[in-house]
Amino acid sequence: MEIDWKEVSNYVRTLPKNVDYLLVIQILPLLVISSILVKEINPALFHKQLIYYTVGAIGFFLALLVPWKKILWWFAPLSYVLNLFLLLAVDVAGKSILGARRWLQIPGTGLTIQPSEFIKISVILMLAYLVYKKPPPEKGYGFLDFFKLSLVIVIPFLLIAKEPDLGTAMVLLMTGFGVLFIVGVRWQVWLTMFAIVALSAPILYNHLHDYQKKRIQDFLGKPSYHVQQSLIAIGSGGLKGKAKEEATQTQLKFLPIASSDFIFAYLGERFGYRGMLTVIVLYILLIVHLLVLSQIYSQDYLIKAVSAGLAFLIFIYMDVNMYMIIGMAPVVGVPLPMFSHGGTSFIIFAIFFGILLNLIAFKNYFQYNSDAKITMLEKEALRKNEELERRRRNLESLKRRKNNGNEGL
Repeated sequence: MEIDWKEVSNYVRTLPKNVDYLLVIQILPLLVISSILVKEINPALFHKQLIYYTVGAIGFFLALLVPWKKILWWFAPLSYVLNLFLLLAVDVAGKSILGARRWLQIPGTGLTIQPSEFIKISVILMLAYLVYKKPPPEKGYGFLDFFKLSLVIVIPFLLIAKEPDLGTAMVLLMTGFGVLFIVGVRWQVWLTMFAIVALSAPILYNHLHDYQKKRIQDFLGKPSYHVQQSLIAIGSGGLKGKAKEEATQTQLKFLPIASSDFIFAYLGERFGYRGMLTVIVLYILLIVHLLVLSQIYSQDYLIKAVSAGLAFLIFIYMDVNMYMIIGMAPVVGVPLPMFSHGGTSFIIFAIFFGILLNLIAFKNYFQYNSDAKITMLEKEALRKNEELERRRRNLESLKRRKNNGNEGL
């Protein structure tokens, strides 16, 4: 297959003109503040974080260049099925850490991957593709369509919850149904679903693991050690925060997992209420921007679903993490998006943003090119018809002349 380099050049030149640069700018302050905190906690982790940033940047630019609208029809189903197989493989050959089997070890490297992180992209892309292929009617999806789309969400949810990783499973579940809420589902469907969940809550609670029940009990009763130390750190920070040397909760290792799950508590200890409020505002502006994009491009269901999915994913991660550290939600292993130290989560968000920016930048590109090709084919067909018609007339003219000549003889 010969590559049309002219089309490739035109494709690459189109990108810088249509990128939503504001979306990129909004992410940078979060990365800067996070880097400062991680470096103060552990310089070695900061150097590791720089590697994650580099890999994430590469993933972002690759995702930005891929023509998603042309390949999504096969990439979304393939990615979804492949990630389901990886989740099944975790149950068979997964590596167990602290009693949870969530990781697959890459042979010969000693590195591990967590398929439950990658499935998030697959689920949202699969939902986006299915909604794009069959948009909702004016009043929204009915029971049958909702059930079909729900299977895309529920199947990986059950596989992740079985690992067990209920925190990640719940994030996936809420994000998936959040996308469907934005896309459009009839209110009768939501009412029925909420009634079913409410009635089955006691049964679901009995199927939880003992440590999961304990987390809920700690949430409802006396805060756990982690939450107590987190509250002390935030309270000691006050309005303006403390100098690095005076942030004893973190520096003396009282605050657990300070660079990852509880980094927001260290933010409170280090920069006080003003620092925490600044980060919350940055997240709110980013989420609002994504939701506005889903409304601006409401007729393009790929953009609508992906931007809504990204908005819900950030919102749920942020809410669960922040409520967790102040004792208003059970403690689960949910990082603060693009803020907590960690590689997999950051790289996935970077790829996610690359996909969204690509869909926006090339919203009409392939449509226009397709239209142009169709127009060229139509013109070519018209030209051939005109040529045939001209030849037919010339042939008839020759026949008439020949007949007139025979009559003259």
